[in-house]
Amino acid sequence: MQLSEHLFRREAGRMVATLTRIFGVQNLALAEDVVQDAFCRALEVWKFRGVPENPSAWLMATAKNRALDVLRRYRTARTYEPELSRWLQSEWTLAPIVEELFAENEIKDDQLRMMFSCCHPRLSEEAQVALILNVLCGFSVDEVAAAFVSSHAAIEKRLTRSKKVLAGSKKLFEITDANDFSARLPAVQRALYLLFNEGYHGASQEAAVRAELCEEAMRLAALLLQHPLAATPATHALSALMCLDAARLPARMDSSGNLTSLFEQDRSLWDRRLIAEGMKLLELSATGFELSEYHLEAAIASVHVTAQQVEDTDWAQIVSYYEQLMAIRPSPVIALNRAIAIAQHEGALRGLDEIRAISDSERLANYPFYHAALGEFELRKGNRRAARDHFKVALDLARNPMERQFLNLRLKACGQGDALA
Repeated sequence: MQLSEHLFRREAGRMVATLTRIFGVQNLALAEDVVQDAFCRALEVWKFRGVPENPSAWLMATAKNRALDVLRRYRTARTYEPELSRWLQSEWTLAPIVEELFAENEIKDDQLRMMFSCCHPRLSEEAQVALILNVLCGFSVDEVAAAFVSSHAAIEKRLTRSKKVLAGSKKLFEITDANDFSARLPAVQRALYLLFNEGYHGASQEAAVRAELCEEAMRLAALLLQHPLAATPATHALSALMCLDAARLPARMDSSGNLTSLFEQDRSLWDRRLIAEGMKLLELSATGFELSEYHLEAAIASVHVTAQQVEDTDWAQIVSYYEQLMAIRPSPVIALNRAIAIAQHEGALRGLDEIRAISDSERLANYPFYHAALGEFELRKGNRRAARDHFKVALDLARNPMERQFLNLRLKACGQGDALA
């Protein structure tokens, strides 16, 4: 059921974080099993009794009770979190300690501990990010693979190896360690960025837009902002980017549930509260001398949301930001977005030239909107046959019904009238 998937996204990471705090990081697999048991129990019970008024509280209570069962059953056979062991060994203190660790403020700290624990120095940044997405954000192996434009087998192997490294740690990361904290923060930021992107325009087979993933990324980013060591200019910029992009979510689909491009969106539907919050966060990010990729992406988003209509967009400024972004974190996807901005500023021919000049463009071969961009620019040049061929390739690669519908409409545009803007 859709509700259970949404709850899994929102609650799984919270429960895994707290259970790992109780069981110890060496028992991560046990924590994941308890969470899985809680969700299986929910599906069984709710099928007959209906979804409870507060499903999150129901799941937390179930996980808590299951944790108590596990601790009572295996207390002499397992080694748990060292600093909690003596409290967990006594029946007098066991239940009160577990109850205390399931308090809301403790859960928030546990999530931070878990995020930073996943960023173990023995792991590459990509492995750290993949671990956060899988353990804390509830991503499946396929979803992590899509986020990294990688294969199922490669990501499965990476996650297995990474979990062994994490399980081999002596204890969870201590979030008061300032030096290690700053070294691990970039990977945490990157994971939340990818989580938001997967919700905003990800590779799901069910839907092109999953607002609940965007909300989860924004919630976790807000947790970072609440911690003095994590509230850096880059974190403010990342949160600004999320707010500014999320503000456009209400217009990303029309009344029929079809995807709408930025050029077709009804801007009156954009969330002005989120825009204001995003602009405030962007201003707060402009302290010190740090210029991160999140600063530049948030700046690009700010140009879009402050344009009253498409014609008011300052494409020259956007191209300039993309130039800087390519210097900080070059990638084929950023190069593609830069080429699209150049086409808006200088015309379709220049856009085509820039797309064809992208290095590592083979990494975009399975990305439908790479081929869609080629089709769009050929269409604007009047090359309908070439445009049709590109849109057909894009349609074959479409990942969900919304993308297929959008690309079908572009294909129809190749056979009638002028190209849509």
